Amino acid sequence: MTAQLDCIGLVTTDLAASLAFYRSLGLDIAPDAETQPHVEAPLPGGMRLMWDTLDVVRSMHPDWTAPSGSPRVGLAFRCADPAEVDATYRRLVAAGRPGVAEPFDAPWGQRYASLLDPDGNGVDLYAAIA
Repeated sequence: MTAQLDCIGLVTTDLAASLAFYRSLGLDIAPDAETQPHVEAPLPGGMRLMWDTLDVVRSMHPDWTAPSGSPRVGLAFRCADPAEVDATYRRLVAAGRPGVAEPFDAPWGQRYASLLDPDGNGVDLYAAIA
C-alpha cells in the first residue's frame, strides 16, 4: 500500500463558529463536538474534514504561528501501518522535503509525522497504532 490522501485538516481559532459554519453546509458533526480539542466529520467518498484548536496544534508544534499569504489547509495521508509512516517520512526527507515533526506516537492512537510540500503546505503522515 502507498500513502493515501484521507483527511483535510483546518486549524481554527474559534472551533464553535467553524463547526457551526460547516454544519450549515450539511456536514454531520457530533452535537457536543465543541467540547473537544480535535473534531472529525465524514465527507462524501470516504474522506474526512478535521478541525484542531490552536492548543492541539501547539502541543505538537510549540513554535507554530498562523501562516500569512497562504491557505490554512493541511493534507493528511493515511499509511498502512506505523512502519510505513516512518519509512515514508524518511524517504521524503531524504529526497529534500523539510521535516517538521519526526514520527511519534500521538495521544489519539496514531503514529504521526509532519513535513512540508514544495509550496510550504503541511503534509501529515499517519497510521493507527496496533
